[in-house]
Amino acid sequence: MCGIVGIVSQSPVNQSIYDALTLLQHRGQDAAGIVTVDDENRFRLRKANGLVSDVFQQVHMLRLQGNAGIGHVRYPTAGSSSVSEAQPFYVNSPYGLTLVHNGNLTNSDELKEKLFNRARRHVNTNSDSEVLLNILAYHLDQTHTQHLSPQDIFGAIKQTHADIRGAYACVAMIIGHGMVAFRDPHGIRPLVLGKREDNGKTEYMFASESIALDVVGFELVRNIQPGEAVYVTFDGEIYAEQCAVNPQLTPCIFEYVYFARPDSYIDGVSVYAARVHMGERLGEKIAREWADLDIDVVIPVPETSNDIALRIAHTLGKPYRQGFVKNRYVGRTFIMPGQTQRVSAVRRKLNTISSEFKGKNVLLVDDSIVRGTTSEQIVDMARAAGANKIYFASAAPEIRYPNVYGIDMPTKHELIAYGRNVDEIARLIGVDKLIFQDLQALTESVQQENPAIKAFDCSVFTGEYVTGDITAEYLDNIAGLRNDGAKKKREKDATNLEIHNER
Repeated sequence: MCGIVGIVSQSPVNQSIYDALTLLQHRGQDAAGIVTVDDENRFRLRKANGLVSDVFQQVHMLRLQGNAGIGHVRYPTAGSSSVSEAQPFYVNSPYGLTLVHNGNLTNSDELKEKLFNRARRHVNTNSDSEVLLNILAYHLDQTHTQHLSPQDIFGAIKQTHADIRGAYACVAMIIGHGMVAFRDPHGIRPLVLGKREDNGKTEYMFASESIALDVVGFELVRNIQPGEAVYVTFDGEIYAEQCAVNPQLTPCIFEYVYFARPDSYIDGVSVYAARVHMGERLGEKIAREWADLDIDVVIPVPETSNDIALRIAHTLGKPYRQGFVKNRYVGRTFIMPGQTQRVSAVRRKLNTISSEFKGKNVLLVDDSIVRGTTSEQIVDMARAAGANKIYFASAAPEIRYPNVYGIDMPTKHELIAYGRNVDEIARLIGVDKLIFQDLQALTESVQQENPAIKAFDCSVFTGEYVTGDITAEYLDNIAGLRNDGAKKKREKDATNLEIHNER
């Protein structure tokens, strides 16, 4: 998961992009980058590892001149955490092209071969985003025209859709022309369009979530549709066209469970309202199946599950309490790149309020259980705080399968629910009882806000991949490339390379 932003304005955009990225920081904490186009039609780029506030100092902001720009916060699911793989990426030909990407391509190896054999284009990193950029650059180059028309750009996007597979929400800038945003034919990753008026002229903004629009004074216009491309010239003219064959909206259900901020709207759905509905349905299931349990208090694992737990408590008629204090200066543990970092971060991230646990039968509520690392440690903390019995409720069903569309769940063997039933999972994380949300209840919680969404990508629960191209061989391959052991080796190699380059 990553966060992306693009703005075409009548005034400098560096501060607006910075502010928007800080609102999307929850989507990626590994690296950040901004590129702008200055008055002389040159890219101004700054990217580095770290949080937005660490990457961009005053000296960098002063250099990021221009009235149009794109930004990115990175959460690595492919490649390494080397700064060379931070976004935005750019190529000098044709025209000068730069791009940011949220998602994951499922045929990037095949595309690398095509690029070299067909276009003599070299991909310098392991990032699928660089592959995507070069595919788009190749098709733009085939127009053989000095000045691109909107139809030329849409034609290149159509060819790009035909070549690439997987999940992608992208924003690109073309020197001398404008900014184009496009989304994969399934709409797996979110992308919204906003606008604001300035001295009688309309300015446009693209972002992963609507909350990024709010902070810089843009109003939400609509979502970019699956397969659609929206092109905005640097003069503020806007064009849109459907560029995919048979597009169908199947957004990632995990956006609503965990990734998105509760104050965002994605594909017509209030994330906050969807989570309230999740809590209501899960509370009803607990009332049906655990009617004999003596639950004294309902406590959320902060923060994504707070709204869910509050609704569960209301449905059960039980007290709701905040039993954990969160250190807001520690990042989200699920999206940390290695197991060692995730384990150490949990203890630094949360601390218990012992009085809320001591001698009580506690129902802990979390949005999901992935590897089980966080859940096990949280249960240990509750025991140490004096809890009598600990029950655990997950707002999502059992996660049994890898994700290939941009979420860091690359190998089934790292998932605690893989090959295990509920009782076995409960014993591993150390709880007295464990209950999971039903998948139908989860999807209905989101559809209640927007019935027009008929299907979701629920592959982590079902093993059914909406792009239809995922084989057992592919899953075995990414498991070998992207498990925690492989990541650790790549990090070591990347560090050694950067040290060598500095010398």
